[in-house]
Parts: sequence; C-alpha cells; structure tokens
Amino acid sequence: MALYKQLALGAGLAALLSTAAHADLSGKVIGFSQIGSESGWRAAETSVTKAEAEKRGVDLKFADAQQKQENQIKAIRGFIAQGVDAILVAPVVSTGWDEVLTEAKEASIPVVLLDRGIDASQDLYLTSVASDQVKEGRVAGEWLVKTVGDKPCNVVELQGTVGSSPAINRKQGFEEGIAGHANITLTRSQTGDFTRAKGKEVMEGFLKAEGGGKSICAVYAHNDDMAVGAIQAIKDAGLKPGSDILVVSIDAVPDIFAAMAAGEANATVELTPNMAGPAFDALDAFLNGGTVPEKFIITESKLYTPADNPQGEYEARKGLGY
Repeated sequence: MALYKQLALGAGLAALLSTAAHADLSGKVIGFSQIGSESGWRAAETSVTKAEAEKRGVDLKFADAQQKQENQIKAIRGFIAQGVDAILVAPVVSTGWDEVLTEAKEASIPVVLLDRGIDASQDLYLTSVASDQVKEGRVAGEWLVKTVGDKPCNVVELQGTVGSSPAINRKQGFEEGIAGHANITLTRSQTGDFTRAKGKEVMEGFLKAEGGGKSICAVYAHNDDMAVGAIQAIKDAGLKPGSDILVVSIDAVPDIFAAMAAGEANATVELTPNMAGPAFDALDAFLNGGTVPEKFIITESKLYTPADNPQGEYEARKGLGY
C-alpha cells in the first residue's frame, strides 16, 4: 500500500479521515499515549485518532498524560505489559525516551511518533508522522516580513512547552523567516505552554513591559490557543488585535478563524490533526506486509489569512472535535 506523503485538512471529519483502501487492522490492539488536552488542536487530534481507529476496527487503548512525561512513560510500559500490537505516542518533550522505547523494541512492539519528534536513536521507533515544524515557523515569519514591508516592527513571541520539539522548531523557523530584515526585531519571548490561559497571562506581562503595548507591532504564537489568549489580553489593554498588534500563529483551529473573521487575527499556518491516518497506514504496511515505512512522513503546512474565507473555515472545522 502506498503510504501518505502529505495530507491536507478536509472540510469535515468524514472528508478528513482517510478513504484509501486499507490492509486489515481489524482486531489489532494499539496503545495511544496522548500528551493531554492543552489545546483545541490536541483535542481534535484525539478525536480524529479515535475515529480512524474505529473505522479500521482497531482496539485503541487511550492514555491521557496530562502534559507529564512520567505519565507517558508509565502508559507505554503498561501497553508493553498488555502485549499490544503497536504503540502511538505524541511525546510531550523531546528527551528522555531511550529506556522505555528500548523496552518496546525488545518486546517487538513497533512505535510510531505523532506530530512531535524526539532526541533518540531512530531505530527505536518505526516512523514519525509530523509536520515540518521549522517550515511552519518559517512560513509565519515570511508572512510577517511581507506584511510589514520596511516598517519597523517589534515582535513578541509566545513559545510552546519548554523542551518540546514544536517549541524548538517553530522558534527556529520563525527566526529563519525574519532573518536579514533588520526592521523586524524579536524583543520578548516566553513560554505560554501551548494553553490559552497561559498565553493570555504572558501577553499581559508583555503589554505591561512594553508601555501598554504601544511599541509592539506583532505577536507570534507557537499555537492558536495561545494566540486567542493573547488577543483577549490585547483587547483588555484597550488595543485592537489584528490592527494595532498583528497576530500570527500556528494550528488553524476554529477559534482562530473566528478571530480572523472578526478582524482580530491576521494569519495562521495549518497543522492537520489527522496524524493517525498516515500512522495506521504505515502500521498496515508493516504488520501485514512487512514493509518498513519511510522514517519521516510529512504532512502539509498551509498559510491561511482573512482572504481565505475564515468564516467558512470556522464552520468546516467545528465538526472535527476541536
């Protein structure tokens, strides 16, 4: 079976789920260690993964780690003890996985990484399904460069969870995107931990530190939930998000499109929540045919702006479990 190379978001859950012919995963038991539910995007990934599993007849064992790596490691060891056929894991941070993944390998249980990478030997996992997170950040940075032109622009950054691959890579990509443009300056950067509440709290601190926000040209958030929190903080400070302060972020969840339709957000880079479709296809090929998939299966990253019918995008995505 041909594996996915790219996967774009559809206009609803039925459109989003893979419709290709599948090898038989019916009856397979697969463990899924999810980070938690820190964002709308994460909730959608969980919803889509469960729907894909049900459609394919997979007995999915789900474990919510509540943003703690120790919970993920405990869950993976539990899956190994149960003798599952495979394990999916969305790793909360990038380090500290060698020991538990070695245990899975010794038990001959293939592991597939979803949407985040790890700092470990590649022979400890079967494949990784993720976006190009550096590209996501670069696309956001390039959008800002094009939008502000030669105008001086001080940018504040809401980073994701410290030590996570998206936070590391999206920061790197954004800095690459604005490199060589001396008029754009990244003045403040702090983690908002990928949550709306923390994004609002950190943005409030940025606004106070920057004289009420008058010197801030744009906020770059590593995910949309932090951006939505920042938007509320900007409004509370008496400024207009989307005009007084530009807002660019990553994920393309419904609420950022609602903000865009209201003129309060300017751009988002899509991260599809369907990592499970390509992951299950890879496991189909491996478990049923012995085919070893490509080590990295990359999903599509697409820029959306107010020119892309944000109200329509909002309506289309509401059924995805966000």
